[in-house]
Amino acid sequence: MVPANQPILFADNRGYRYGDGLFETMKVLNKKICSVSYHFERFFSGLKLLQFEVPAHLDEAKLTERILVLCEKNQCDQLARVRLSVSRGNGGLYEKPGFHYIIECWPANESVNQLNANGLVIGIYSDARKSSDAFSHLKSANFLPYVMAAQYARQHKLNDCLVFNHHDRIADATIANLFLIKNNILITPPLSEGGVGGVMRKQLLEKCPVEEKPVTPTDVLDADEVFLTNAMNGIRWVKQCGDKLYGNTATMKIYNEFVKTIWE
Repeated sequence: MVPANQPILFADNRGYRYGDGLFETMKVLNKKICSVSYHFERFFSGLKLLQFEVPAHLDEAKLTERILVLCEKNQCDQLARVRLSVSRGNGGLYEKPGFHYIIECWPANESVNQLNANGLVIGIYSDARKSSDAFSHLKSANFLPYVMAAQYARQHKLNDCLVFNHHDRIADATIANLFLIKNNILITPPLSEGGVGGVMRKQLLEKCPVEEKPVTPTDVLDADEVFLTNAMNGIRWVKQCGDKLYGNTATMKIYNEFVKTIWE
């Protein structure tokens, strides 16, 4: 363990140089990692897809132990945000890769355990396009479309932005998956549209009747309700996109019936 203000990366770290890495964001609640099996299933399957050489001793149990010890050390094991980042170590593209990981944690605000009282105001960022390939569902260190969408959101005083794929349809949002409700039907873009394979998204698909289909900007503006999902907040309801205003009656019901039970 090292202090957060102590440098730990070299200039030739492959995650820094090439975006050659993967990360996982987790929520710790009451000294436990929420949805822990879902997180590590996604984490290790992503490492396998990216052909990382994972040390034999580094498994779910070991990483869980180290995450919880770090949260205890930082006095935030009751409620924390954790980031587990992995790169292929140091060196050039054609050098033998290594394995380098970092665990960070921060105290989280109690608001992440509640449905947001003030709805989000979001926009649609059109200057970047996410690919829809074998790697687009990963939480990859190649994060540029989301970085620029977040920049756009900050500059325009928005809470979040939706991101396009190469078909001019919606992939997801900067740090969340997108769900729409139209005529009492719950809809989300399939992962083939380029969005990240979110942990909360996966659990909602297992627990709720959800129709996976491509979503256009027109679909977003025609929806009755809109919400975003991620592992930290569960569900955040969207109040407005452009000039369109949304309610949250069905969103609140989904949150109370499904999301709260996932964390309990």
